[in-house]
Amino acid sequence: MFLNRATLIGYLGGDAEVRTGKNDQKFTTLSIATKTSYKDKESGEYISHTEWHRCIVFGKFGEFAATLKKGAHVQVEGEIRHSEYTPKKAKKPVRTDSIRVNSILKLDRAEKAAAEEQEVEQEIPSEEVAE
Repeated sequence: MFLNRATLIGYLGGDAEVRTGKNDQKFTTLSIATKTSYKDKESGEYISHTEWHRCIVFGKFGEFAATLKKGAHVQVEGEIRHSEYTPKKAKKPVRTDSIRVNSILKLDRAEKAAAEEQEVEQEIPSEEVAE
């Protein structure tokens, strides 16, 4: 049995970007930041580390991903992919890692969701709410 699966929960570092690849195939790229922290044994201070992940979304699902904006809190699942290419000015190939996404869950903060809920309630006339 084989399993290549990654799950990330983090924030988008920028707006999603739609690109066109080989054979005019469109795809969306996301840059997701995850954060870890640990306590330094000597100083007792917490040290945090941010890791950036390149995520690629294809097909119709990529159209949804294209609507995501900087700062969005998301959970993505997919498989880890490695690829190599040689930049125009470089002599050696460069290896890149990315997550080929097959699932995105948009996570809202509780206070943000509550504020949006209040806005919706204010837009609906009170007669319609009673029905």
